[in-house]
Amino acid sequence: MRKKYPVEIITHSKQLVFIPADLPNSKDIRRVAFGNKLLDVTVAPHPKRRNVIVLSNDVQKELSMPDLSIPLHVFIDQQTLFIGPLIGILTSGFTPYPLRPIGERSMFFAKLLSVNKSVGALPFVFGEEHIDWEQGLIDGYFFVEGGWKKIKVPFPNVVYDRLPNRKTERKSELRSLKARMQTDYLIPWYNPGFFSKLDVFERLQQDDRAVEYLPETHQFSSFSVIERMLSNYGNVYVKPANGSLGLGIHQILFDKHNGYYYCRYRDQQGVNKLTKFDSLEKLMKKVFYKRNLSQMIVQQGISLLRSDKRLIDFRVHTNKDEYGQWQLAAIAAKIAGQGSVTTHVNNGGIVKSLDELFEDQEERESCEKKLTEAALILSTILEKNMEGIIGEIGFDLGIDKSGKVWLFEANSKPGRSIFKHPKLKNFDLLTRKLSLSFGIFLAEKAITAPEELFQ
Repeated sequence: MRKKYPVEIITHSKQLVFIPADLPNSKDIRRVAFGNKLLDVTVAPHPKRRNVIVLSNDVQKELSMPDLSIPLHVFIDQQTLFIGPLIGILTSGFTPYPLRPIGERSMFFAKLLSVNKSVGALPFVFGEEHIDWEQGLIDGYFFVEGGWKKIKVPFPNVVYDRLPNRKTERKSELRSLKARMQTDYLIPWYNPGFFSKLDVFERLQQDDRAVEYLPETHQFSSFSVIERMLSNYGNVYVKPANGSLGLGIHQILFDKHNGYYYCRYRDQQGVNKLTKFDSLEKLMKKVFYKRNLSQMIVQQGISLLRSDKRLIDFRVHTNKDEYGQWQLAAIAAKIAGQGSVTTHVNNGGIVKSLDELFEDQEERESCEKKLTEAALILSTILEKNMEGIIGEIGFDLGIDKSGKVWLFEANSKPGRSIFKHPKLKNFDLLTRKLSLSFGIFLAEKAITAPEELFQ
């Protein structure tokens, strides 16, 4: 089991490091490392047999290590004591305002960084503009004692990718930054890239274990595909292949009795609409006349569980932990707003805990078990079939009236609106802890078994 140790700084000028009394395999240590900084030092057991790491202040200065009184992990490899890990969280959208350096997302990052002591890591936030490639240093934003503080630190042991959108991710400077850090500095990079909805389904279809959770899904190709699916399922969803927040989702229904086609959607003014047409062609021309249909996907409609006649689906978060294992991190129900095509909160949806949704304990436990099992299986398969190192996934899952679980979407950078619910605060804390804990696992791998990460 890994251990964390307090780090203390003493005034001394002979590059001295005292190591914890109970640290195994410590006799041959000749160097100390923090981030990508490495320094030859004089190492000795702690003179009072205390389980702390003590650095002379000249070592701290050479390593550019902040003195923040946070217990940190240590790893030993090739006569080197690695202290950390130092986790760089890459994002964009920085402002000149010291109280809100990352604009409206400052609070999200403050909460993420606030779990540093319980996790045993030093996380900081940075952007492309904060890197000094010549000196190998970054002006990192740390959240210290309730406020933001800019501190120069070495390049991190790992990078956690929190770029906010696809447009930012595609910028050449950021793509170059990622390639340079991974190739030249061998820094593991986790949660890269946003998933494409269609790509996720195509990758999952390669594994028989996933197939049972997948509704029929296609890239839009012709009206005849929609007609066939409407004949089979009664309703379909047409949505952007790379959309988010439920924007641009349309439900098309066909009433076999009267021959009419209906479309439920949210217009550009945010009003929920239900329109009627006597042909699919008229519907498509009227509703989708400004949309690029080649960028849309068509998905089988499902007869989902309902609450007061409103659709229910479930947001399930999974994270990898400090041992590289998938864990269920959060689970909540989302109930659609009146007349809404989706369950998103920004469209009138409400969030409930499973306790609130199911009065019957047996029904609740059955639902929780099914959703957990599906999410963990799908996480394992996606990790295997998608590029890059994946550390967290947000699933939108549904349960139909027969009790079968269906996957609607998987998000590599899931939103956190469900955690505003007072009964989900523990889930919120757990997802933040696990997001950084996985960085500890990757840092250790990069130090002791880099060939497993950089094949």
